[in-house]
Amino acid sequence: METIRLTQFSKGAGCGCKIAPDVLESILQKKEGEYSGSHDLIIGNDSRDDAAVIRLDESRGLISTNDFFTPIVDDPFDFGYIAAVNSLSDIYAMGGQPLLAIAILGWPVDRLGTEVASEVLRGGRAACKEAGLPLAGGHSIESPEPFFGLAANGLVEVAHLKRNDTARDGDRLFLTKPLGTGLFSTAEKREIATEEEKRVAYKCMKTLNKAGYDLGKVAGVHALTDVTGFGLAGHLMEMCLGSDLSACLDVSAIPRFEFVERWIREFCMPNGTTRNWRSYGKEIQGADSNDLQLLADPQTSGGLLIACAASAEAEVKDILKAHGAHTESIGELRTHKKDAPRIVLQ
Repeated sequence: METIRLTQFSKGAGCGCKIAPDVLESILQKKEGEYSGSHDLIIGNDSRDDAAVIRLDESRGLISTNDFFTPIVDDPFDFGYIAAVNSLSDIYAMGGQPLLAIAILGWPVDRLGTEVASEVLRGGRAACKEAGLPLAGGHSIESPEPFFGLAANGLVEVAHLKRNDTARDGDRLFLTKPLGTGLFSTAEKREIATEEEKRVAYKCMKTLNKAGYDLGKVAGVHALTDVTGFGLAGHLMEMCLGSDLSACLDVSAIPRFEFVERWIREFCMPNGTTRNWRSYGKEIQGADSNDLQLLADPQTSGGLLIACAASAEAEVKDILKAHGAHTESIGELRTHKKDAPRIVLQ
């Protein structure tokens, strides 16, 4: 099969294709009196959480989500694998276990052909197999730009369900994966990413956020979300606004790819970074140019952002260590004071 560079067929890349947070806010606004769903709906879109959850019975909930994007990497198999891992992350971020997935595929058949699309699907099936669920079907359309992802369902014990808007004053913050996938995708698109950089970034993006299921069982984990297209700052902002708190971040403790500084020097900032910062940068204090590029960098298949009580910190670190995730706290949450910034960098 001819070597194909998938990133050359899309305007954006990965979760950097997401609509900017402020624009999305205007799209999702509801008119007064509009139907919000059944009384069994536990989580809808009111809290901007990672997935919808509906109650099945007294103890269990069904998690439902979908996620898809244009190519983040050039290799078709790895693109399919990463897109599937990213989709399943929403279920882990709710404290759940994935149960079933179906594929969402858009493909320019006349430009890329069916063999390449088959490789993308093969990658998606491989990721689902690792997660322990079937890729059981799907839907496809012809599209001028390629895209792929999953609609996925999972199960959660309602007592273990985690939300993104229930953090508490004094909670410690953790991030399980390094930042920089948006910068990396731009570097790969420009063909300046080294083979070692590709190896490290691919491996990270192909790692399932299985820790979320174990974190769901920890009562001291008060809030949980995954970091994707809005960047760390954007998803932390959602947590802060939903919980009416502010965050103090230790910038030096935030995990990042060791190559990030080179990508910044090479001006690899994706357009999504600027869109993100315009949406929420006014709520952040103490950021310089490099901080902006790191905190607003749109992540694809990013890590879990965890808010936990100080008393649960040791248990959380043990879980993260068992899953090979980053174990250092990156900051804490505090009571929000009127007119104060939501996020302060130290």
